[in-house]
Amino acid sequence: METEARSIVARLREAGHAAYYAGGCVRDALLGLTPGDYDIATGASPAEVQQLFKRTYAVGVHFGVVIVLIGRNEYQVATFRTDGVYIDGRHPEKVTFATPEQDAWRRDFTINGMFYDPMTRDVIDYVGGRADLQARLIRAIGNPDDRFREDRLRLLRAVRFAATFGFAIEPATWQAIRTHAPTIGKISPERIREELVRIFMGRHRVAGLDLLSESGLLKEVLPEVEALKGCEQPPQFHPEGDVYVHTRRMLELLPEKVSLPLVLSVLFHDIGKPPTFTVDTDGRIRFNGHDKVGAEMTEAVMTRLRFSRETIDTTVEAVARHMIFKDVQKMRVARLKRFMAHPHFDDELELHRVDCASSHGMLDNYDFLKTQREVFAAEPLIPPPLINGRDLIALGWKPGPEIGEVLEAVETRQLEGSLATREEALAFVREHYRQWRGKRLK
Repeated sequence: METEARSIVARLREAGHAAYYAGGCVRDALLGLTPGDYDIATGASPAEVQQLFKRTYAVGVHFGVVIVLIGRNEYQVATFRTDGVYIDGRHPEKVTFATPEQDAWRRDFTINGMFYDPMTRDVIDYVGGRADLQARLIRAIGNPDDRFREDRLRLLRAVRFAATFGFAIEPATWQAIRTHAPTIGKISPERIREELVRIFMGRHRVAGLDLLSESGLLKEVLPEVEALKGCEQPPQFHPEGDVYVHTRRMLELLPEKVSLPLVLSVLFHDIGKPPTFTVDTDGRIRFNGHDKVGAEMTEAVMTRLRFSRETIDTTVEAVARHMIFKDVQKMRVARLKRFMAHPHFDDELELHRVDCASSHGMLDNYDFLKTQREVFAAEPLIPPPLINGRDLIALGWKPGPEIGEVLEAVETRQLEGSLATREEALAFVREHYRQWRGKRLK
């Protein structure tokens, strides 16, 4: 990608226009990281960019942005500009094409405000970004209050950059974040979701949670998680502290690479506890039905933030099922196999592991399931059925719900090993059920 990006800069230079790499790719390269993409800033107008390159499309000509395509890769080429008044807390009312220095000063943070000349290998830094990289600081360019009023998404971006790179947030910038945190709701739910996903999918997700909490952003974007603070738990099962402390510790125990539903199920698995909190007459704390309530709340939170239906369903199921793990050693084989055959069982098992390890530390159910996985490994947890509805209809059964009941009974015995062949299954049906009436097992 860098070679292609350099070729774009070279073509713009040949046409007489200034052109540099800009923003995050410069920051990442100076940190010794491989940039995920390359953005280019230029003195060429959008029309001139489109004349110079055969394959382009405009994504924000009003803001001076054109996408240049080379092979399957896309490169954002933006004209140097200054921004007018921000009317919606996200976009300027108008832009004016400008100089590189003016363009740098309208950007968000100093570490993102540098340019790089790939031809001379010079860093062009009008805003002190290189010094802040060395000092490991997130600092707003210019007046931080102005930067956050212009674009409130920068509040979450500051947290993400600080967590991702392990940087501190410069005091004036931090104070401005705390001041403007209550305004984050003016940003679209999709934008908030994208930043939260980047924070919690990163390796420093706990640092991100801490910054969200301390800045006041958490109670604005995830009030259901904020409500976990101060929600006491039975000390014999949760010596670590309240529900928020427990959830934070679970995030700490997750491996670096996780699926999105797993990290969200950790974050949300106990959000049903505050509304179900009760204390018995003997002083014992209870959260009856918190798994069901939590699943309903999780769906509401994720719907509000416009997550995909697939991600919502997977996360909600994990929250709803997380208390079932305490019963696995008492399950009949058939029920256990069905439970373990769930398509997202691996993530749910990891949720259970960190749930226990962050509290009472008892991993007997986790170890039992790991052992059972080895025991069951020789064949599929749910093998192909021995018989189906057509077989029962051939025996004289009429279509109806009884057929499903019988097939489930046959599958149960198949899973437990008492039926192994089609002939045995049919014999079982003939012996224990009346034809087409679906008599229950004796």
